[in-house]
Amino acid sequence: MTVNSPLKLKRHDFLPNLCTGQAVFHLIIVGELLAIALTVAGISEKGLNWYRFGLVSIMVQWVVLASAACLCPLRSWFRLQSPELAGGVSYCIVLAITALFSALGVWVQSSGGPVSWHTIYANTIIAAVFAGVVLRYFYLQQQLRNQQQSELESRIQALQSRIRPHFLFNSMNSIASLIEVEPQLAERMIEDLSDLFRASLSEPGLVPLSKELDLCQRFSRIEQLRLGDRLKVNWNIAGNIEGVDMPSLLLQPLVENAIYHGVQPLQEGGVVDVDVHVEGGEVSLSVSNPVPQVQPSGRKTQGNGIAMENMKRRLEAYYGSRARTFIVAQAGRFSVQLQLPITVAKKHAKA
Repeated sequence: MTVNSPLKLKRHDFLPNLCTGQAVFHLIIVGELLAIALTVAGISEKGLNWYRFGLVSIMVQWVVLASAACLCPLRSWFRLQSPELAGGVSYCIVLAITALFSALGVWVQSSGGPVSWHTIYANTIIAAVFAGVVLRYFYLQQQLRNQQQSELESRIQALQSRIRPHFLFNSMNSIASLIEVEPQLAERMIEDLSDLFRASLSEPGLVPLSKELDLCQRFSRIEQLRLGDRLKVNWNIAGNIEGVDMPSLLLQPLVENAIYHGVQPLQEGGVVDVDVHVEGGEVSLSVSNPVPQVQPSGRKTQGNGIAMENMKRRLEAYYGSRARTFIVAQAGRFSVQLQLPITVAKKHAKA
């Protein structure tokens, strides 16, 4: 059974953030290319007029950077408007800034004399052409990013949790058998099961590491009631886990796989080791389980590989190349080791 969390309607950005260091650098480069083009377009037989190039360059850079500075604070407002209104306002802002700096530049060059409206008009027309092209490019670029982000969120949502039918059925059977003989234990098992499903139905995202560990411990308690003395789970936690985030339901499937593929096939059972180590801006997670020498007939091992692939995709989505995954099989044990950069916890909504 696969449970998916409900989708929320999200409003996306109209334009990218033009005030980041990388964006400002690109804007400066584009502005200089535009200044070169305008200077070369007006070149005479005497060659390139470097004085004119300097004036055009200063003018273009002032317009470009001032426009970016005005558009950045409006990103949240643009997000609430229609694309037509946001585009029209952005376009008018660039033209107004161009006209303002053109008038200021003409007034300075004329030493306070009469202003040449022809120059202001010409600069505004040029800005109208280039601003339309550049704003359209930025808009399409942001729409592509919005689409990629939506697809990424949908993929994370689909991969967040895949609760196997056997786990649900076995848990319900265990609860039914405990209701008459140990009602308090059955009640606690129902609470643990409800917390697990609540986490599965919640929005995908980052959660406190302590919350993820608590969820894993609840899951292991349910399995221990089912497997009895055959299952033992060792929890080894070192370092301060407070204020550390990790993707939700990332560790729980690893514990589930360790029990399902490592301990359950063994008649004598086995031990699952869960190690958490926080140090030096990094959190290391490891889940280790015994490896059955012979797989029982009819048992499928493909689910373990699918879970590993889903985990790697989620890590890539959240951390890119900063997260590392190691799979080690030696001395009769199989372990999955994760190394994640520490993400500082902010505010978490209740599941």
